[in-house]
Amino acid sequence: MCGRYVMARAVGDLVAELEAEADANLELRASWNVAPTTDVPIVLERLIEGQIHREVHVAKWGLVPRWAKDSSVAVRSFNARSETVLEKPTFRVAAKARRCAVPVDGYYEWKKGPDGVKQPYFVHSKNGSLITFAGLYEWWKDPQKLDGDVDQWLLSCTILTMASPPEGELATLHDRLPVPLCRSALTEWLSPGEGNVELLDTVLAQAYGVADGWQLDPVGPEVGNVRNNSAELIVPRV
Repeated sequence: MCGRYVMARAVGDLVAELEAEADANLELRASWNVAPTTDVPIVLERLIEGQIHREVHVAKWGLVPRWAKDSSVAVRSFNARSETVLEKPTFRVAAKARRCAVPVDGYYEWKKGPDGVKQPYFVHSKNGSLITFAGLYEWWKDPQKLDGDVDQWLLSCTILTMASPPEGELATLHDRLPVPLCRSALTEWLSPGEGNVELLDTVLAQAYGVADGWQLDPVGPEVGNVRNNSAELIVPRV
């Protein structure tokens, strides 16, 4: 699964690495302890006057389907299992037409040691390059808001997960893995239009190869408290 991650890049750097566009007023706050239901950057593509535009937006982490009565469902929908995403009512509509990517510097996962104590790890690319996770997004209209209110529409997202590799360090860390996208898979995944099982299979097929380039660093227990948020959280502990 993916329940905490790091996103500390500036807007300009993020836009450049993703080869995307962003509103001039877009504000991103660096965070070394991103938690579900907070605002996070996502990248998506839209077809505007026959041209594809790749854009960076800010979304609530926890997908809120259009039929939801309120946004509290986001607490339970920050991850979506790839095995059932095309069937689950919460995700199936977005999975067909509203795909996005969630850029991260890395993510945290906890591993229980022989003594029963959970050791947190920071999982990141070995060369420090940006990781993009396959995600879905949705627009939800708040029934309590008046038409025209600035915050009437809520943009939300989720991160897809899959079974961890059968071997290697990641296999010992957790039984679920957030689905990473290589550059070619990112292009296919973001392409506007109806998706299908074949598209999802293509993305999943390359995921282990991308994750093979990740590094796992043990970090301090402070990451367990979301109120702790500084670059010191990702400093490896011996």
